[in-house]
Amino acid sequence: MSSPIATTFLDPQRLAAGGPAAFTRATERLLLFLDATDIRNIDGSGDEGGDILARLRNARWVFQTKWTSHSTINKEGVEQADAAKAFYRTDRAVLVTNADESSAARKRRAELRSVGSRIDLWNGETLSRFGEEVISDWPPGRIFGDKLRPYQRAAVRKARIALERDGRALVVLATGLGKTVVVGDVIADFLGDNPDVDILVVAHQKELVGQLERALWRHIPKSVPTQVLTGDRKPPDLMGVTCATVTSALRVVREDGYRPALVVVDEAHHVSASGTYADLLGELADVPQLGVTATPWRGDRYDLSRHFGDPVFRMGIADGMTAGYLADVDYRLLIDENVDWEAVHDASALGLSVRDLNHKLFLPQRDEEIADHIRVAWNNTPQPRAIVFCRTINHAEEFAQLLRERGWTRAEVLSNRQSKRERNILMSEFADGRVPIVCAVDVLNEGVDVPDVNILCFVRHEHRRRKICRSLYSSRVSELCGCGSELVGGVCDFSVVEGARGNR
Repeated sequence: MSSPIATTFLDPQRLAAGGPAAFTRATERLLLFLDATDIRNIDGSGDEGGDILARLRNARWVFQTKWTSHSTINKEGVEQADAAKAFYRTDRAVLVTNADESSAARKRRAELRSVGSRIDLWNGETLSRFGEEVISDWPPGRIFGDKLRPYQRAAVRKARIALERDGRALVVLATGLGKTVVVGDVIADFLGDNPDVDILVVAHQKELVGQLERALWRHIPKSVPTQVLTGDRKPPDLMGVTCATVTSALRVVREDGYRPALVVVDEAHHVSASGTYADLLGELADVPQLGVTATPWRGDRYDLSRHFGDPVFRMGIADGMTAGYLADVDYRLLIDENVDWEAVHDASALGLSVRDLNHKLFLPQRDEEIADHIRVAWNNTPQPRAIVFCRTINHAEEFAQLLRERGWTRAEVLSNRQSKRERNILMSEFADGRVPIVCAVDVLNEGVDVPDVNILCFVRHEHRRRKICRSLYSSRVSELCGCGSELVGGVCDFSVVEGARGNR
């Protein structure tokens, strides 16, 4: 007799129980195992028939995912996949379903193929075969063991020792040094020793929870299921690795008796002496707890070591740059000459500050000069790709139009005025190089990894120490500051980009 086949995240029963959203995410994870890149979930209203965009085998693909509780799907899914292929101008289109196609759907696919529009089908049987026979146990490009950087190996080793000895560990790594790699390897080691246990990873925002699950896929074998738990999404079970918002995690711990074998707190600087995090970690006081952060300080001066203990490993920006793991930053500050900015407030009938003026006024002359400086940096940067951080959406639109007039024909605006689908399409085109420069407003501030960016321009105020561009990585970053703002101790009040190309 042949040995039984291990269950995978593509197990038919699991796919059937998970529902539509979980099915789409399982397809995302499959694409990672198939070595696809630039995988983007565009599922939602107005998606024009497409749920996932990806690059696979040097081609652009669109995937229409159709979860059903029935045995077949109708031809609507075929029509949507065909429409998505045309709308997103992709090379290939795939209809993915946990069931099979009906005779009408099969006929429609044949009709489209006869006129040159091929729609592939990945049905439940195909997905099961992918999981059992095609994909490897681990995703390609997994970073572990000797592939880790020396400091990452040290961080993983010390975290494991502290968790086993004390049940608590805190790792502090500057952005770009691979916090997710360390977390993923700790989880992989933990699962290696305890393959059937459940692990909880918590974050403070729903958007970060989804990003965490995707990031951890690279470190988790196909036999371990993952799921997202938020206020509007509760999976049928919490087996394997669950990425959850802290509020939702506290609810299932208290109401359902959920008891993971390990808790990982991402962005652990959000933990305080009281509040939801304190309640959750208190409820799970007997469970090993790992905290990771790039910024261990808090405004209320709460010391994280009171909960996690002293950091078992720490590497900051300066150490990372000295060791050659973080990029040097060519930081250029542009100021308005011969202007007494301290007199602005007194001279204003409304008591406006410089910040107020920057918020209320567009200064075309200043913007034109900033665009000139961007052009200089552009011409001196190999394969330039730029993001301009603007104060308001209106200013971003004005600045993008100015850039288009200066020769960047595909300068585009990225803001929360757009739908998630529109933002994903734009960022996909940005990653491809079809859009070379983006004017962003409050959507790329945190938790974003854009490896090809090498020019950043701030035309907005930013006093928050850790919020701007924490996850923009490149081998070289030129930062332009066109704020004309007040200086603090001779230094502009903008955050310095922690620019580096990480291996996370």
